[in-house]
Amino acid sequence: MQDRNSKLTRDRIEKCIWKTDTFGSADKSSLKIDSEVATDNDKEEFLELLKTGVVKSTAKSQYVRNYKFFQGKIESFLQSFASYFPFFPARILNNCILLPIEAESQDTALRIFSTLNDRGLPLSDADIFKAQFYKHFNDSRMKDSFIKDWKELEELSNAVFHPISGTPMDDLFSRYMYFLRAKEGNRSSTTESLRKFYERNKYQYMRSDNTMANLKTLALFWKSVSVQDKGRFTESILKKLFVLNFAPNGMWHNITSVYYLQNKDSEDLLQEDLFGNFLDRITAFIFGYAITNPGVNALRTPVYDEMITIVNGSAATFSKYKFIESQSRSQFENYAFTNQRAITRSLLTWFAYSFADQKLLDLKQGFDIEHIYSRKRQEIDGDLENELNLESLGNKILLEESINIRASDYRFDDKKKIYSGVQRRGKYKDPSQIHEISTIIELSAFSEEQIIDRTQVILDRFFEFLKEQELIESS
Repeated sequence: MQDRNSKLTRDRIEKCIWKTDTFGSADKSSLKIDSEVATDNDKEEFLELLKTGVVKSTAKSQYVRNYKFFQGKIESFLQSFASYFPFFPARILNNCILLPIEAESQDTALRIFSTLNDRGLPLSDADIFKAQFYKHFNDSRMKDSFIKDWKELEELSNAVFHPISGTPMDDLFSRYMYFLRAKEGNRSSTTESLRKFYERNKYQYMRSDNTMANLKTLALFWKSVSVQDKGRFTESILKKLFVLNFAPNGMWHNITSVYYLQNKDSEDLLQEDLFGNFLDRITAFIFGYAITNPGVNALRTPVYDEMITIVNGSAATFSKYKFIESQSRSQFENYAFTNQRAITRSLLTWFAYSFADQKLLDLKQGFDIEHIYSRKRQEIDGDLENELNLESLGNKILLEESINIRASDYRFDDKKKIYSGVQRRGKYKDPSQIHEISTIIELSAFSEEQIIDRTQVILDRFFEFLKEQELIESS
């Protein structure tokens, strides 16, 4: 009797999953269930799971995770209540109802989803845009092509973008939004949310065949930046991009995206000398502005202005936002360059590359801010008359994380050995790749005088950089 009930239950479950033939038997070559989610990376695993009921060792999708979860719960139920187990699937089949809801519009569907999903994971902005794209490409009979393109774009974004909030795809859409804003001539410093921007005019940008192509081109550009692609960029350009990777805020991503989309040629490449000039200009302006007008909100007005200048075919000059040298120098000299402030690392990275012999460093390498004269030495020896000099730029240098850990709180003579690769007990390790280190280890001592002098050198060199980029207001 039990075997007969089990067979009947199995037949009922099969008919929920598979289409039936003329005689009412499940046709296991024709699934009744399908995912219409055009860009679900895990769709193939989902369908394979339905067909075989077997979890492959390489499978990692949410479908598989859910399957394993319920498989474990069912196994636990079977072990605890074996006599009741045959009734469990029958109760589900007899008492669970699937209620289809047909919405009259996308907005209505999203409101219904949000209400029902109150305690679930909310849709990302990219999920909303995906649905709009799918509708457009389905209507134009390009659904299959879109599914393939979106999957590739999603995988590419996941590998390249690592936003603090939102999804990698949201980050890509955000960078593209600034190009569209600039094309519209939008100078407003109040930025709409991503979803609000794209939903205007019934998602007009999702109905444009150019949008997907531009998004993919933009994602590939940023991939080349992230992997330091020497086939696409010269070493000179990669050095400038390395410095910007340590910028005090992410605004450079947005204006560089605008520059790229506006100036790329038919092969999606940029003219090296003009791109190099652009990178120098935004580095000088963004780094300087972080001191004189701190906060990313203050940066919006000048950067948004220059985005429009760029899409209008001119070079970004920041001509309306130049620095007054005496005033700006005073702000730099009185600024507290603590390690917690992003601009400290920014300027130290820029200074490292201000040496012509500095080689290109690996973005995957971890770097710390090293106190050349250590804080511990000041606690013990108290050699600095002005303790504020301990945290000045002149006492700090960019240094590989592993070397920084080894150098720790040693005296300068011991630090020099570690910087150059000499270790205790005659052992050797790789020396620092920061070129300025070779100059520093030639010094017999690094005291307050050296800190003050080096601070002045850093500031003088940065203000010379501002002048070279024509960002100092004429007196």
